[in-house]
Amino acid sequence: MASEDPEKKTEVVLLACGSFNPITNMHLRLFELARDYFHETGKYKVIKGIISPVGDAYKKKGLISAHHRVTMAKLATKNSDWVEVDDWESSQSEWLETLKVLRYHHQKLLSPDPTNSTQNALPLTKPGRKRKQDPHKHDPVKKKNQSPDIKSAPQVKLLCGSDMLESFRIPNLWKLEDITEIVENHGLVCISRAGNNVQKFIYESDLLWRHKNNIHLVEEWITNDISSTKIRRALRRGQSIRYLVPDVVQAYIEKNDLYSPESEDRNAGVVLAPLQKYASDSKN
Repeated sequence: MASEDPEKKTEVVLLACGSFNPITNMHLRLFELARDYFHETGKYKVIKGIISPVGDAYKKKGLISAHHRVTMAKLATKNSDWVEVDDWESSQSEWLETLKVLRYHHQKLLSPDPTNSTQNALPLTKPGRKRKQDPHKHDPVKKKNQSPDIKSAPQVKLLCGSDMLESFRIPNLWKLEDITEIVENHGLVCISRAGNNVQKFIYESDLLWRHKNNIHLVEEWITNDISSTKIRRALRRGQSIRYLVPDVVQAYIEKNDLYSPESEDRNAGVVLAPLQKYASDSKN
């Protein structure tokens, strides 16, 4: 069968963006669930998973420094032979849209020299609008008229939970054109619980319905309700988090005394970076 021929399979890179505050066993399970799903189709080969923690400029309440979050993610994945941590996004001084991170990693796969992917990419322009040269801008991925080399490049798909997908409806959190490019040119891999309303959410969105074939829904039959929020709450209350995060992450948290009532108040009252940016854009 042609589908069983490794040469015929589409290569996929799974990219997870988020706070990872801290990284948990659930975050790591998302990658395993998604890889199993793709391999079971017989059409795809997952070659890499990338964890990209958000930068401090995201301004989320309780967000500790990117240095600690990246370090914990690296500790959590040190024994993985396919999931790695990338600190490009977290090292930026300004908050970056998820789409820009997707473009960056796509371009990095086309051009392994990182200086090419960050500095030599042409800025994104729209007819009738002049934009300043932006080192964070990368060309959108084009689906048509691609060279043979680009066609064979691995697809970078955004790995997420159902909460991220459903956040598309929150006013000023996402730009419509960003959502369009993500689902049209890259694709989503959404891990959802059995019985979740993700399919209904897609059905109720004309945009998502139009690109539903590029939104892969992976049902999580062995449910796992671990979240970073609950981990931080347990730590503030002096409760054990063993078996909820990797042992090395727990040891790092304890050694550096990372989560406390004081750290949870960090950025309290500060407007989240995308809400601040898009709300001001809509006023202008």
